[in-house]
Amino acid sequence: METPTAAPPAGSCFSSLLLLACGTLVAALLGAAHRLGLFYQLMHKVDKASVRHGGENVAAVLRAHGVRFLFTLVGGHISPLLVACEKLGIRVVDTRHEVTAVFAADAVARLTGTVGVAAVTAGPGLTNTVTAVKNAQIAQSPVLLLGGAAATLLQNRGALQAIDQMSLFRPLCKFCASVRRVRDIMPTLRAAMAAAQSGTPGPVFVELPIDVLYPYFTVQKEMMPAKPPKGLMGRGVSWYLENHLTNLFAGAWEPQPEGPLPLDIPQASPQQVQRCVEILSRAKRPLMVLGSQALLSPTPADKLRAAVETLGVPCFLGGMARGLLGRNHPLHIRQNRSAALKKADVVVLAGTVCDFRLSYGRVLSRSSKILVVNRNREEMLLNSDIFWKPQEAVQGDVGSFVLKLVEGLQGQTWAPDWVEELREADRQKEQTFREKAAMPVAQHLNPVRMLQLVEETLPDNSILVVDGGDFVGTAAHLVQPRGPLCWLDPGAFGTLGVGAGFALGAKLCRPDAEVWCLFGDGAFGYSLIEFDTFVRHKIPVMALVGNDAGWTQISREQVPSLGSNVACGLAYTDYDKAAMGLGARGLLLSRENEDQVVRVLRDAQQQCRDGHPVVVNILIGRTDFRDGSIAV
Repeated sequence: METPTAAPPAGSCFSSLLLLACGTLVAALLGAAHRLGLFYQLMHKVDKASVRHGGENVAAVLRAHGVRFLFTLVGGHISPLLVACEKLGIRVVDTRHEVTAVFAADAVARLTGTVGVAAVTAGPGLTNTVTAVKNAQIAQSPVLLLGGAAATLLQNRGALQAIDQMSLFRPLCKFCASVRRVRDIMPTLRAAMAAAQSGTPGPVFVELPIDVLYPYFTVQKEMMPAKPPKGLMGRGVSWYLENHLTNLFAGAWEPQPEGPLPLDIPQASPQQVQRCVEILSRAKRPLMVLGSQALLSPTPADKLRAAVETLGVPCFLGGMARGLLGRNHPLHIRQNRSAALKKADVVVLAGTVCDFRLSYGRVLSRSSKILVVNRNREEMLLNSDIFWKPQEAVQGDVGSFVLKLVEGLQGQTWAPDWVEELREADRQKEQTFREKAAMPVAQHLNPVRMLQLVEETLPDNSILVVDGGDFVGTAAHLVQPRGPLCWLDPGAFGTLGVGAGFALGAKLCRPDAEVWCLFGDGAFGYSLIEFDTFVRHKIPVMALVGNDAGWTQISREQVPSLGSNVACGLAYTDYDKAAMGLGARGLLLSRENEDQVVRVLRDAQQQCRDGHPVVVNILIGRTDFRDGSIAV
């Protein structure tokens, strides 16, 4: 017979429920107190008399990371950080368009191996940078974008220039953060700088609302009501605002670490390196294609160059790797890349991606053994098992991998007939270029001959910045950078308008170098106004504008295939005179002074050496040099 279980007393159930309710209430109150910063404020006070501001914290972190230049277009949201940077000796360079500021930061990142920094104001100031940020993402440039924003309490309330900036930049950046308190500025910026350089480098974005940048008394004046509020609701709102203000500045000026955090740079495993060494050691016709990733830190360019020379494998160089071996190096093969890749028995894709530039991998032979190394696994395997298949895929730093490859091969050499075969193909192609240069054009100057003269005139201490379609595409075949990190192009995104920003960053990083910018006339339209920037900041760069009065790279295909030149026509604009109107120097090259091309180029060089930015407006005709080149 079962004994019935006695029911708990009604009072016991009520006590349990009451205890649960009290516990829930206490937890909710503690959570609310934490969110309101009440506990933090007990330990960290606010110096209400201080005139310091959050911009000083930004500048301190940038200086501790070795930042020398801050590119910007001024706005009230970001004024404190600009002033603070100037006081700490960081050169603030203001441009005429925000996109130029980010392009300049991108150039600094590429040439120095550190983070390039730009700061722009809220709303339209930030949206103007989107193209440059996306370009930096695809080019894998470590760029820090600092963006102003509406005050923390006014976001989503219709404030001036207030939009959801975080949603806009999350798809473009490796790291995005919005700083909500002054004390969070330093740790957030340090984390952002580390993220920009770790793994696959790329842009990062930190949003700085206006109330975390300005001094306490300024924010207090804007936030707090002028007269004491009346009524319970008014006093409640006033308390909330006062607490928010206190939480913004609590602990703001306490000492914090400012310097760089450790970077996470992937490295190839010894086993992977050894397998690649074994494959390459058996090659008869090896070939290496080096891309921009090969020039990333921590491997210095001169050390990588020495390793490539020791390895002795013929190379194609692309992106930032252009110029790695200097001019006319016997291992540097410049022409007929597709044919060479088909003949090679082992191909090393060192930081090179099988995207449109390698016909998605279709230029690789199925019988070749492909060794691919890249920091980014997705990029490394792009289109694999469709048009190509890697024998060995190594996720790691490219420069370090090449050094280990050389160490593993221990001075092995390959038969010279393979390199000689490739160089003979180069010589034959270059003979066709000379023939193209000698052909007459209907009007103005032959662009092929013009660029050959540029190649002959270009000094050893030059940096080439290229921005355009047809004229720049021709230059890529004819004009050689004189050394490593001396060629700046947009990268795989194919962005027009990079020229002025890249030139600005390049000249600041290397003031002793001559910066030669090769522009198409279409692309130059984006950069012309920045000659005002060059004049104001005394940045002497030289722009050579291939002026054929049109978007020729597009019209080459559009006219024969669709029968119309609509939207492809421009004018033979007097870009030299426009530059003079902005305070720069302007020169003209046309058929009238065809025999004076080198003299005019030398004149432009001298004016740059004298401290003047110069535009050389080169009126060119059209040739069939690039017929069949891709524009899409």
